[in-house]
Amino acid sequence: MSRLEAKKPPLFISEPLTRNAVSQSLSLLSGILKSSYGPAGRLKQLHNGVGGCVCTTSQSSALLGHLPTSQPVLRVLTASVRNHVSRFSDCGLFTAILCCGFIENFRSLNVAPFTVIKISKHLLSLCMDHLKSEACGCRVSVDFSSVETLVCLVRSVLTSKPACMLNKTEVDHLTTLLLKAFLFTVPCHVETNAVLGKCVIVPVKGRRVVDSTVLPGLLIETPEFHLGKPLAVKRTGSNMIKTALFSVSMSGDGFNPEEGTIAVHHGVSLELSELNQLLNVGKQLVKDEVGLVMCQKVMHPSLKQYLKENGVVAVDRAGLSLMEPLSRMTGSQPIGSIHLLSPGCYGSLKDLCIESFASKHFLHLIPEDTVICSLILCNRSETAWDELKRVCETAEHVLQLTMKEPWALLGGGCTETHLASYIRHKSSSLPASTFKDLDCSQTQYQLVADGFCRSLESVARSLSHDDGEILTDMVYGHCWFVPSGSPCVSKWSDLVSKCGCGMNNNTEDLSWRFLQGQSGSPVAQGCPKEPSVKVADLLTLDCFAAKCSGLQVALETANLILDLSYIIEDQN
Repeated sequence: MSRLEAKKPPLFISEPLTRNAVSQSLSLLSGILKSSYGPAGRLKQLHNGVGGCVCTTSQSSALLGHLPTSQPVLRVLTASVRNHVSRFSDCGLFTAILCCGFIENFRSLNVAPFTVIKISKHLLSLCMDHLKSEACGCRVSVDFSSVETLVCLVRSVLTSKPACMLNKTEVDHLTTLLLKAFLFTVPCHVETNAVLGKCVIVPVKGRRVVDSTVLPGLLIETPEFHLGKPLAVKRTGSNMIKTALFSVSMSGDGFNPEEGTIAVHHGVSLELSELNQLLNVGKQLVKDEVGLVMCQKVMHPSLKQYLKENGVVAVDRAGLSLMEPLSRMTGSQPIGSIHLLSPGCYGSLKDLCIESFASKHFLHLIPEDTVICSLILCNRSETAWDELKRVCETAEHVLQLTMKEPWALLGGGCTETHLASYIRHKSSSLPASTFKDLDCSQTQYQLVADGFCRSLESVARSLSHDDGEILTDMVYGHCWFVPSGSPCVSKWSDLVSKCGCGMNNNTEDLSWRFLQGQSGSPVAQGCPKEPSVKVADLLTLDCFAAKCSGLQVALETANLILDLSYIIEDQN
């Protein structure tokens, strides 16, 4: 008999942010995330210590998914950021670093948390109103009738992750492919509720990145088909290929003991009865002039042979991930039973052919109207391919989000420093009624506003990893990076050529100053101007929807953590 232990009372931790363990954990997490941020971010190798694959990355989804967090405060933070990434795919590190900055700057203030939260929400509303206004100097309109801004947006996503190990030629090649793939997924005929298609990534590892290509339709790996052999396929009178898509197993062992018991008469073979039913399905498919049969699961060899003899191409083991794009592309309704075939469940294809890449053979399904495409993605190593796959998925999602909200924000730290400049200007000229409505003093408001601005600027500072100086200008509020080891000069314009986003150059007298650190008095600044030029070559851009959401999530999560009075842990 096992020994019984008395139930332990729960552990109450009051004011968790004042505990050294929590502060150290937050500081450590912030340091890890900041050192991973941007195109020059340092890579992290993650493994579980007992074997298994090693993940080399600087992406937030991989970092936060692999980092073990025992502190409840960190769990709240990481869960919040991961939820943001699951919805937007982008700006995960920005959100996490900014959230850590808010917590660090706000908790050091001699202001009650309740007051800090009220003021910070007001500051957030000022930011969001500015970002959505036509006068915003860090917002760029995205014109889908030309590709220049879209190219900048995709390039910015690709170059932000150094673990992909891409050179300029490879970045240019992938940018073109991703834009081409995205355009394939846009419906040609616009309906009231138009739905974008899908780009399916096909892995080819151990090959050059420039070998990657994009094709309309779907590629299904089929080792049994060989290049060079003619593909005889039955066609309808309109020269189309009729298709059928099965989501049920066609292996002949469809009986599942968990579903109940089956009474079988003596001398009757259940397997033979199932096979006869499958062959009957095959005869019906041949009669209905079906030319391509696809099955999510396994297909019985006898059924495959029968279909082949009658000019029907049979593909099994398609997998769950391809069912939705197959159904969308062909118009086939997934068939969930081998006992009932409806004429309305069939779809159609324009053509079929065999493609070969590296040592793999694929069946290429070519549709009449392309909303589904296949990106054959190559990279030299498995680790670099895994990182590149995540980046390409992010780029596709960013383009989809940009279609809904056709704007982009300036990257390279310029949006953060511009917003900080705007908030400093705006907070210094608020009417007295604002402080009355917030039930705070002007001094309290200025303290929180300064902490808010320093948190934004800390994200921009995180882009520099070589100890170089970081400047901001007093005209546009953009971010400028001075190369490490630069000599002392009387004019900063001799050392900086372009701002972080690439929009402004050093031809103007922009009155640069050092970007404010964690300490120091706030700088009086006028309202940052809107640059006269909106698009430049190789502009660094961020996704508008993802960054706006990241700003909101970062502040809301920080406020939630600042408002924590107790943590109650079960000790049993």
